[in-house]
Amino acid sequence: MKSARSFIARAAAICLGAALGLPATSHAAAGPIDASDIDVTELTIAEIRWAYATRRYTAEALTQAYLDRIDQYEASYNAFTFLNPNALAEARAIDRRRRRGERLGPLAGIPVVIKESMDFVGSASTSGWAPLSSAAGGVDLFPIKNAVVVERLIEAGAIILGKTNIPAFSDDGTRANSSWAGPTYNAVDRDLAPGASSSGTATAVAANFAVLGLAEETGGSIQNPAGAQSLVGVKPTFALVPTTGIVPLAGSTRDVAGPIARTVLDAALVMDVLAGYSPEDPKTSASHGHLPRHGYTSELSRTALRGKRIGLYGPGWRLSDLSPETQALYERTIEELEIQGATVVEDPFAGSGFAELALPGEPYDFRGTESAAHDFQRYLGGLTFNGDVVGTIDELTLITGISPFQPDGGPLSWYADALPVLADSLLHPEDLPDLSDFWALRGQYLSIFDAVMAAHDLDGLAFPQTYEEVPALFSSATYAATTESAINIAGLPGVVVPAGQYSSGAPFGLIFVGPLWSEARLLGFAYDYERATRHRIEAVLTL
Repeated sequence: MKSARSFIARAAAICLGAALGLPATSHAAAGPIDASDIDVTELTIAEIRWAYATRRYTAEALTQAYLDRIDQYEASYNAFTFLNPNALAEARAIDRRRRRGERLGPLAGIPVVIKESMDFVGSASTSGWAPLSSAAGGVDLFPIKNAVVVERLIEAGAIILGKTNIPAFSDDGTRANSSWAGPTYNAVDRDLAPGASSSGTATAVAANFAVLGLAEETGGSIQNPAGAQSLVGVKPTFALVPTTGIVPLAGSTRDVAGPIARTVLDAALVMDVLAGYSPEDPKTSASHGHLPRHGYTSELSRTALRGKRIGLYGPGWRLSDLSPETQALYERTIEELEIQGATVVEDPFAGSGFAELALPGEPYDFRGTESAAHDFQRYLGGLTFNGDVVGTIDELTLITGISPFQPDGGPLSWYADALPVLADSLLHPEDLPDLSDFWALRGQYLSIFDAVMAAHDLDGLAFPQTYEEVPALFSSATYAATTESAINIAGLPGVVVPAGQYSSGAPFGLIFVGPLWSEARLLGFAYDYERATRHRIEAVLTL
């Protein structure tokens, strides 16, 4: 019976390999190849599954190949804060289970990375902040449990290679220069900002240090790194993916977690692992009934855009103009959408009042972070110092000598200055603050959004992900994202996909946006566009 199952699995793998354009011959007779013979650049989940099923290589060899590449190039890109010393042992365990014919998870043997802000047992949780890193002269806090999304990856069989760099408390949408670990470099061009705050995850994926990675967003932190490094990023609907065990900025209102990958298919496969209710994160009960019946790959099609009505960027959405070159790139993108059979609708939000909901004069709309102190204190209940639970912001301050919300040195102090509700919440962070103004604002955004989508019979939106070129790494310019912070406040999903490059070589990205819970549809649009255009820039690394 076991041999029959093995034959069926190998036959299916060969069919999959043929569909991928891979060689149909089996390598089982010759045995698996060594790590030094595995080219990890641009490997996808499907290709790796085929290689495992045909015994082309082992999880241990593949993991070693990625670790070798990291060892070769990491010093030039600074993507990591921590490398998992158990990665090879975990890969060997997957190989043993595979040899025994055990049923394995959907990501079995797939090397991945996770964002520094995600708890990983055995690794200090630093928040990217020097006082929380012994390597930078601070202290180390250790999590009691893995973040829910990290645990879901592990249960799916993924090999976690390490944690990736972020700015201090993820409080930057452009670069990770404020991290205790130093700046992370853009894998496409080291002179460019990598996008943030999931900077290291994007760099690790773009540099082929891993197959894919987990990112987290409060305001652009999935969208921006994906756009800046010619990658696919999924910013999910708020409450679709659990965020418990992730350092919060707005855990009660805005924070989401999602994948960054090199292909839409890989991102969709990971969404199947991440999405859905967790008892450890009660807000995810809102996702009940909203997961696609046949998974997040179910609408991936090369005709997904055919006959669809797609809304275009304009001042009705945001008052900021596109730069001349961005406009030219966007016009080419619109033509590509039309070639795929989409009908485009010019600035459907004109006259709707949507753009006027944004915070005047602020490039980043921080409303919703009123819950930061309450959310952070709850998070501290999962961290220990010298074996004792930290538990409260006051206890953290005693341990480190500084609070992250403290004036004159606290990286989050400016939020308290800007938000009176947060300032008051710092006096009693154990209580959830009054968020009624924020929920009213979200209601306004969603009301207008849904009305515009219905009035124009739209299936989705397709905007340039940024309205000007990616800024330089060591400049003061910020990342100018078109959908930040509107979709964060509204809780709407978005999927970023590569859409070309500027004359300088900087990546240009497109973001598909849709109604709440429409991730599967948006992934379908992104897949159709990706397959038709193949605009992804493959990074060429330097030492």
